[in-house]
Amino acid sequence: MSKRYLRVLSISLLFFPITTPLLAYEKRRGPEEVPDVPGGWDHLFNEMLIDITIVGIIFAAITIYLLIKYRQRYPGQEGSPLKLTTAAAIGWALIPAFVFMADDFYLAAEGWTLFNDYRRVPENAYEVKVEGSMWSWHFIYPEGVETFNELRVPAGTPVVVRMTSKDVIHSFFLPDFRVKEDMMPGRVTYLWFYPKDPGEHLITCAEYCGLMHSGMKGKIMAMPKDDFNNWIETEKKNSHT
Repeated sequence: MSKRYLRVLSISLLFFPITTPLLAYEKRRGPEEVPDVPGGWDHLFNEMLIDITIVGIIFAAITIYLLIKYRQRYPGQEGSPLKLTTAAAIGWALIPAFVFMADDFYLAAEGWTLFNDYRRVPENAYEVKVEGSMWSWHFIYPEGVETFNELRVPAGTPVVVRMTSKDVIHSFFLPDFRVKEDMMPGRVTYLWFYPKDPGEHLITCAEYCGLMHSGMKGKIMAMPKDDFNNWIETEKKNSHT
């Protein structure tokens, strides 16, 4: 394995994790579109698996090559390791470290970008309040409608949930939307999600909160906007009768 080949391979590994995956993420949405947070987390997770696999295969191949090349060929043979110069020894130590660091920096940078998207609430988001308690979710809509364990939202509109807890620490977890946030007494936290299409999604508590923790479930019902508006009006009328 020539020194030139090793040099080219090392430089390629150093810059590959930083360039193509990051460009792929930027192409997934335009500047005015709602960030695709679930897709971003899925993409980042897949990139992590791909990067770990590629780097692992390369280093495993190099290790196997060296083991075969410098193996004991007959009983009693004594090894005669090559003497590396100081520069070569430093290079063999630092180049693999830089390969791993380049990938780590890429994953950290894209993770930070996704986290900022996750924490930045879109301007046109529909806001709902929720109070967690042992062991249910109490939703309060801006129109005055209240529900338990069922959050109805308009499909195609970002939704921000302002959260607090009545008793202990809970964690509002929406697996389909890849978002989760703790809620605690005396403090208001938030998360947002984007139900693109009508459908049902699971709500669960991801923080152990007592004996019935496993039963603290709910559901999100994303409805067509007209159906959602009609439901809101119906619930408002029923609450006044």
